[in-house]
Amino acid sequence: MPFVIEKFSVEKKQRLFLFLMKELGYTQKEAQRLIAKGRVAYNGDVVTKASEEVEGEIEFIHFEPVTKGLKPIYIEKEFVVFDKPSGVLIHPQNRNTEYSLIDELKYQYGKDANITHRIDKETSGLVLCATNKQSEKDIKIMFQERDMKKTYLAMVHGEFKEEMIVEAPLLRYQDKNSALIRMVVKVDEKGKASKTSFKPLKYFKELDMTLVECKPHTGRQHQIRVHLFHVKHPIVGDPVYGQKEEDLVRYLDRELTDEERKVLSGASRLLLHAHELEFELYNHTYKIKSEVDFEKLSLELLGCE
Repeated sequence: MPFVIEKFSVEKKQRLFLFLMKELGYTQKEAQRLIAKGRVAYNGDVVTKASEEVEGEIEFIHFEPVTKGLKPIYIEKEFVVFDKPSGVLIHPQNRNTEYSLIDELKYQYGKDANITHRIDKETSGLVLCATNKQSEKDIKIMFQERDMKKTYLAMVHGEFKEEMIVEAPLLRYQDKNSALIRMVVKVDEKGKASKTSFKPLKYFKELDMTLVECKPHTGRQHQIRVHLFHVKHPIVGDPVYGQKEEDLVRYLDRELTDEERKVLSGASRLLLHAHELEFELYNHTYKIKSEVDFEKLSLELLGCE
């Protein structure tokens, strides 16, 4: 379990954040953030005020990474790239999350290593990770300046006949009386500008599905999924976009079985893969490709090979 509770004895009365800094090696900012998140208990009560004075025993909930042996496919001194399997979270959802990619990164590269961008749990493929705080800042600036080019592969329903660029603004669902607000994004003129390029690669007539190359020019949540649904080619295995609201809610509530999901969406996982990253960093151009044969993997999941 990545989150563990450990007891410490504070011999001399002092401010809580100073104890975390001196005894556990956190920076002032890190110590204050952990306290604000409710990670420390004193006399049976959670402490959220960093300047609280403590003496005696405290309980500290901290992140202790675990490993499942997933190794990065590309390694530099300042960053590494993982080829994340579908089903693995980027970060823990809560303290009960048993494993996520941040476990693997921090287990192998230490507490200052961090993930610099996100892909969905069910999306497989490349994730760029910084190995230290300075490279994390540099990489996030690169993302902000849109110097990162990403290429995804998706298996979609229907015959996707020609290249197209979709420019459709995206807005998070805002009806507070609906369960959809938990994770759904929709095309809406009041939303943020969003742009994706699509190129069909191969049509599988017997499946009535097309392998499509997707290049997002903006970085909105669920952008590729929503844009493909918008042009009537939802991604195979998508349990959200293209489904009836009652089935979507059942999925969100974890009541939808794998077999039901296959019938409704075509597959037991989202067939979307982060295939390639191209960027310039520290005066060098990198072009990193996934080692996964996504076409072959998709056909195997669909029972064709």
